[in-house]
Amino acid sequence: MSWSDVRSILIIKPSSLGDIVHALPTARALRRLWPSASLSWMVKQRWAEVLDGNPDLDHVLAVDLSIGGWPQTIRALRADRFDLVVDLQGLLRSGVLGWLSGARHRVGFSNGREGSPWFYTHTTPVPDLSVHAVERYLLLARSLGAATDPLSSASFPLPDDPAANTRIAALLATEGIPAGASFVALNAAARWDTKRWPAESFAHVADRLQQSGAWRVVLIGSHDEEAVGRQVQGHMRTRPIDLVGKTTLKELISLLRRVRVLITNDSGPMHLAAALGTPVVAMFGPTDPIRTGPYGAGHEVLRAGIPCSPCFSRRCVNANPMECLTTIAPEAVAAAAMRCVMASDVHQEVLCHSIKNS
Repeated sequence: MSWSDVRSILIIKPSSLGDIVHALPTARALRRLWPSASLSWMVKQRWAEVLDGNPDLDHVLAVDLSIGGWPQTIRALRADRFDLVVDLQGLLRSGVLGWLSGARHRVGFSNGREGSPWFYTHTTPVPDLSVHAVERYLLLARSLGAATDPLSSASFPLPDDPAANTRIAALLATEGIPAGASFVALNAAARWDTKRWPAESFAHVADRLQQSGAWRVVLIGSHDEEAVGRQVQGHMRTRPIDLVGKTTLKELISLLRRVRVLITNDSGPMHLAAALGTPVVAMFGPTDPIRTGPYGAGHEVLRAGIPCSPCFSRRCVNANPMECLTTIAPEAVAAAAMRCVMASDVHQEVLCHSIKNS
């Protein structure tokens, strides 16, 4: 099929944070396929900052998808007169929005949920469900004719905001961490309760790292995750740097660029860090790291390996509640963090040597 008449393209991927990060290489692939077309991205207002300054996009359509926001969203969709909609969300709502845009061509996955394929003019099969989300999204770009060669870190363009960099540098300096100093970040939150490694386990790792004298630990998270941060601190014997609820998305990205390793649950910050090339140590229980683990090299995923994991459930029905996470030992997590740091150091030494001798 010829797509030569495509002049205006809309990507629909409103949420969540990790999913938006995973879709960035697809936007790049579409840009390379249609370098002269107008490329827009529909995203929830909460996550629009992640797309600020993205070189592959012409427009970011930040929308309110609550019931009250739909009329304005539909007007904006129709005003832009899109030729092609690429639905990466694959839900009833996104399928309907694509259809309401009036676009002649609407592409999505044949296994989209909630009846979304009914609203597509073209569907793309997913032959293997056990692929990472990054590669699954790229299937849509490939079905349109895009070349999807092995990815580089440049495929994840994230904001590099000077004001955010200044703010983070000031926050860290206030806590005694000067520019260039090493520190570790901990993210104890996750959208599902079943994804959360115990707060006391995070506290154990944080104390172990800080008592070694080599690391300071920074707790991160959003405003609605402050209670989780307090739980971690309540179990600690040492004092961490508490930045939970104190950073914007751009500031979080700036922080994750500087951190030596992020210790985290399966979460949005995990995907941000991986996209930035920051080493990640992640604890996985109900979800599958093959599909949604930290993408790329240099990361470590810890799992308990019990038969019911992954269950993909927000509610644990195991007789031993949350066994898939509670049996991951803090000592193993701390050791994994040290391995990631050492591997990163070796990589940097090799890279610097290569540059010096080139």
